[in-house]
Amino acid sequence: MRNSEISAANQTSYKTGPNVIIKFSSWVTNRNLPFIVISAGMVIMLLWAGSYKMTAPGAEGIVPLVNNSPLISWHFKLFGVYHGSDLIGLTEVIAAIFIIIGMFKPQAGVIGGAIAAVMFFITSTMLITTPGALTNVNGINYMSFLGLFLFKDVLNLGSSLYLISKFGHKAIVAAHNAK
Repeated sequence: MRNSEISAANQTSYKTGPNVIIKFSSWVTNRNLPFIVISAGMVIMLLWAGSYKMTAPGAEGIVPLVNNSPLISWHFKLFGVYHGSDLIGLTEVIAAIFIIIGMFKPQAGVIGGAIAAVMFFITSTMLITTPGALTNVNGINYMSFLGLFLFKDVLNLGSSLYLISKFGHKAIVAAHNAK
C-alpha cells in the first residue's frame, strides 16, 4: 500500500469508529435508557429493601449500622429497634411510590428523589462510622464486605440526585407546555 492509501484507510476507520460510538450514544439517549434503568432499579431496590426492614431479620440486621451513626442513632433510642426499622422501611417504600408517581407527575418524582437522597446520604456516612467497614491487610486499609455494601449507597446517592434533576427538568417542561 502506498502512503496515500494508508492515510485514506486510517481516515476512514477513524471516521467509522467514532460514528458508531456516537450513534450508539444517541440511541441510548433517544430511548432515555439511563433514566428508565435508574428509575426502575431505584423503585425495585427501595420497595424490596424497605419491606425487608419491616421484618425481624431486617430490623436486627441494621442495628449496628444505625447505632453507630451520629446522624440517626437517636432513631432507635426514640422508637425502638423494630418500630424504628419499620419507619425506615416505610420511608423507603414512600420514596419508591413518589418515584413511580413521578412518571406521571414529575414533581412527585422530585420529592421521591429527595427522600432517597437524604436516606442515601445518611447511609453513605455509615461507611466511616460503622466498625468493621474497613479491614487492614498487610498495613493497607481496604473496604470489607460490609464497607462495600455501604459504599453502594454513594452510587445510590448519585442516582437519587440524577432523578431529582431529570424529574425537575420534566416538571419545568410540563409547566412551560401548560402555558
